[in-house]
Amino acid sequence: MFDQLFKRASTRARHATAPFAEERARYLDYCELRGDSRSQQLRKAHDLLWIARNLNSHRELQVTSDQIRALVVNGQHDEDTDGPNLNLLSTRKRLLGHAFAWLRYLGCLCEPSVLIPFGSRLLEYCDWAKQQRGLTDSSIHYFRGTIRRFLCWYGPIERQLSSVRASDIDAYLAFGSRRGWARVTIHNVVAALRAFFRYGAQEGGGPRHLADTIQGPRIYAQERLPAGPTWADVERLFAGLDVNRSMDVRDRAILMLFAIYGLRESEVAKLRLDDIDWEHDQLRIPRAKRREPQVYPLLPSVGRALTDYLLSVRRSTSHREIFLTLVSPYCPLSSGGLYYVVAARLKPLNVQCAHHGPHSLRHACAARLVAQGLTLKEIGDHLGHRSTSATRVYAKVDLHGLREVAAFDLGELS
Repeated sequence: MFDQLFKRASTRARHATAPFAEERARYLDYCELRGDSRSQQLRKAHDLLWIARNLNSHRELQVTSDQIRALVVNGQHDEDTDGPNLNLLSTRKRLLGHAFAWLRYLGCLCEPSVLIPFGSRLLEYCDWAKQQRGLTDSSIHYFRGTIRRFLCWYGPIERQLSSVRASDIDAYLAFGSRRGWARVTIHNVVAALRAFFRYGAQEGGGPRHLADTIQGPRIYAQERLPAGPTWADVERLFAGLDVNRSMDVRDRAILMLFAIYGLRESEVAKLRLDDIDWEHDQLRIPRAKRREPQVYPLLPSVGRALTDYLLSVRRSTSHREIFLTLVSPYCPLSSGGLYYVVAARLKPLNVQCAHHGPHSLRHACAARLVAQGLTLKEIGDHLGHRSTSATRVYAKVDLHGLREVAAFDLGELS
C-alpha cells in the first residue's frame, strides 16, 4: 500500500518501518476500496504514522478511548517529520477521528459497554410487544429508547424494579420537565412507561396497580395547528440551492421527497435504490406505520433530481440506501443527518415555524394540499396516514375557506 501512495523511497521506508505497519497498510487498503480519494488516504497515512509511533508502547494495540484522547492532548511533534500541529482544535479532532476509526476497524479499541439497569426486562418487553402486540419496528424503537432512559435514571436509586412507586414516576417526569420536555413529550413518556409496567404486572415482575397510577398531561385532540413553513418559504428554500455544489444536488432530492411527497425522515433514510422503478416511473416508499410499501408516481422533477444525484454525486459503495454521506466513510444518512439537511437550510431563512426539521416540510406539504382543495381522505392517503383522524388537523389551516365562511352573509336577526 505504501508503494502505491508514496513516490519517494525515503517516505515509503519511513512508513513501512514504523510500528504497526501491517495494520496501517491493511486499513488504508480498506479505505481505498470503500472510495477514499488519494488526498484522504495520504492524510490518513501521515496521521496514522504519528499515532502508531505514539502507541509503540502498547504492543498488543489494545487501548481505550481515554488513552487515545490523552495521547492527542499530551502528544509531542515528531522530530524527523513535520508532525501535526496539536495546538489546533481541528487537528486534534481529526487525529482522534482517524485513530478511533483505525482501531475500531482492527477491533482493538476497548470501549466500555454501557450497562442498562434491568436491561433484560426491557428486552423481554420489546420482544413481547413485537410478537404479541404486533407493534411496528419504529414504535418498538421509540418505546425502547424512552423506557431505557427511565431505567438509566432509576438505576442509581438502587431499588428493585418491583419496588418502583408512583412518586418515582412523578419525580422522573419533573426531571424531564426541568430539561425542557414539552407536554406532548411527557404524554408520550407516560404512555410508554404505563405500557411497560402493565406488562411487568402481567408477568409478575412489577407492582400490580402502578400502571393505573401513572398520570400525564391531557392532550386534547387537534389542539395544535400544524407547525410547518408556508409554501412560499419552501420555494425560497429551493431557490437558494446551487446546482453546481455536490451537497446541494443531494439535498435537493432529499428536500423534494419531504416537501412533495410528505415523507417522514425515517422513510427517506430507508429508501433504497431498488425502490425506484425507472421503467414505470414509480417510487416505492417503505412506510413507517404500514406493513407494506406505498407506491407513488415518480414526478419528472423528482426523477431529474434523483438522477442528477445518483450520476454525479453518489459514490459507488456496497450500501443500497439512496442517500449517503458526502465524505468517507460513505455510509447511509441517519435520521439525525436528515434533520440537519433541513434545519441547516430553514433556520438561516428566518422561517417562522415551531420546528425546522423534516417533519415541518411534511406539514407544509399537507397544508398545500388542503389549499388546493383535496379531501382529507386524499391527503391522508398521500401522507400514508392510517386514519383520517390523523389528517383532520390540517383542515384548520385552510384560511381561504375560513374567510369565505366568515364573509357569508346570514342576514340580520330581528
